[in-house]
Amino acid sequence: MKTDIVLAGVGGQGILTIATILGAAALADNLYIKQAEVHGMSQRGGDVQSNLRIGSEPIHSDLIPLGGADLIVSLEPMEALRYLPFLSKNGWVVSSTLPFVNIDNYPEQEKLEGELLALGNVVAFDMEAAAKEVASARSSNLVLLGAASPFIDIPAEAIEKAIASVFGSKGEAIVNANIAAFRLGRTRAVEMAKI
Repeated sequence: MKTDIVLAGVGGQGILTIATILGAAALADNLYIKQAEVHGMSQRGGDVQSNLRIGSEPIHSDLIPLGGADLIVSLEPMEALRYLPFLSKNGWVVSSTLPFVNIDNYPEQEKLEGELLALGNVVAFDMEAAAKEVASARSSNLVLLGAASPFIDIPAEAIEKAIASVFGSKGEAIVNANIAAFRLGRTRAVEMAKI
């Protein structure tokens, strides 16, 4: 078993929190992980990208080659499209459709959404709106994690335990809200991908 994931977004969206949770869940499930990160500057709308490789056998490189990603996971549609060269031919894209407009010539939302939906293997919806249904907009990264989870070979229960561990110091209400956001994202992805 091996899953190569490109996590992408804009600084401050919680992409690296997703990597932390998945790393903790993988280790608890006795899996090997390698991770490499690029940090943008959130106050300037910089991109944040992480290569996360999870497997049952030792992993020798922390970088995912072009065409090698099983999954692109993004809270920002343009960032998801930016990393398409890394996606394998049978890979999946899981992305929010809500743009983070941080440049003057940002493409039209309808165009981005159209490009995403034309990919075939895609789960895309407004993660922030979904997060507001069960928690707050700040939990949109947990909705994204939930939407990506059916495509990752880690049991959902292990990911939920990792969420509880990562957010445990913030109190039970925060843990429960984040788990609810995770479950909502997972349910939507299963419905949309018909898996």
